[in-house]
Amino acid sequence: MAVKIRLKRMGSKRNPFYRIVVADSRSPRDGRQIEQIGTYNPVVNPVEVKIDEEKALKWLGNGAKPSDTVRNLFSTEGIMQKFHEQKNQAK
Repeated sequence: MAVKIRLKRMGSKRNPFYRIVVADSRSPRDGRQIEQIGTYNPVVNPVEVKIDEEKALKWLGNGAKPSDTVRNLFSTEGIMQKFHEQKNQAK
């Protein structure tokens, strides 16, 4: 089963709010999810991002692939750097 970390759109029309979820790559965007690991609110200023770092690193370590947007969010939060450091320490 291919697992992705991606955004699930919530909120009303023209007022988006996203949940960062782990889901099977074959399920629809707003469909079934395995686990919720954070939220992303692009409407407020400054942008509000809350991510459970432990869960994100666990899923990345298990082989989940982040979408482009989620990868950018992880990079700004420093999660991708920690993941690469963990991966390099294991060698």
